[in-house]
Order: sequence, then C-alpha cells, then structure tokens
Amino acid sequence: MPQVALSRMKAEKHDMDEKTKTELEAAAFRRLLNHLRERTDVQNIDMMNLAGFCRNCLSNWFQDAAGEKGVELSKEEAREIVYGMPYAEWKDKYQTEATESQKAAFEAAAKH
Repeated sequence: MPQVALSRMKAEKHDMDEKTKTELEAAAFRRLLNHLRERTDVQNIDMMNLAGFCRNCLSNWFQDAAGEKGVELSKEEAREIVYGMPYAEWKDKYQTEATESQKAAFEAAAKH
C-alpha cells in the first residue's frame, strides 16, 4: 500500500486531518532536534552504532525533503538547522575522537 494512503488511513483512524497530523509531526521533529541539541554528550557515531542514523542523517533527510518541495538548501544550511549552529562549530565544541571500539562497531554495522 502506498505510504500516503497508509498515512491517511492512520490519520482517519484517529479522527485527525492531514493538517493536524503534519503539525504534530513537525512538533515532534522540533522536539527531537531540541533534545539532540541538549544532548551534546551523545556522539553521532554512537547514534549510528545504536540506531542506524545520526544528526547528519537528519540533515540529509531535511535537505532531501526541501529539494522535493523545490527549496534549495545546501548541506551546510541543513546541518545548521539540525545542529542549531554551524556544523564546524558543533564539531569543535562537542565532537570527540571516536574510540577503537566505536570505530569497530561502526564498521561491523556498515557491513549489513
């Protein structure tokens, strides 16, 4: 079943129109971004190893969604939206060097 049709069925099941559903999704996404901005101790490599995505993935998805709507958004602009600051600044402030065990877990996960 196409994703749009499935999404519409789920919204109807909860007496929710598409506009409300979109607003709720946007609110949840903003909350996720705020949570990730506060949890600067959580490294992207740990997110990748545990969940299969990270802040950079969210940035890429945001950029892809913008492109689908005809909105030009650079990689750096998308990252700044997700990180809440320029990516280079976030890296300087919060990114740590990956440990050997983090790198090994990343490589093992990448093989799947």
